[in-house]
Amino acid sequence: MATIGTLLYTLFKGRSVGGDSYGNTYYEARSERTATGHKKRWVIYKGKTEASKVPPEWHGWLHYTADILPTQKPRLSYSWLKEHKPNLTGTKQAYLPPGHINSGCERAASVADYEAWRP
Repeated sequence: MATIGTLLYTLFKGRSVGGDSYGNTYYEARSERTATGHKKRWVIYKGKTEASKVPPEWHGWLHYTADILPTQKPRLSYSWLKEHKPNLTGTKQAYLPPGHINSGCERAASVADYEAWRP
């Protein structure tokens, strides 16, 4: 959820340029420019603020990599693309590598394991 300051700034200085499949809305400043001369761009997230919910095409637009709005050109679709998965760090579903203290400390033996010399 956006802060009250961001919502007020958006109301008075921004114009909506589009949205994505996650419900996020993207804005561009009507006239204000950054130090590099670009119009300021930002996103208002739907629900929890989660930066990984920004699709690649909108990420490129937000960071001035692409000037064409993603709504003006079709998104390329590849068979290897996966659906968005939220960042699970800090939750019970977070990835824990084998041998991690919270995953039972069990891992497969390795050739790099130390074995003490016995005479």
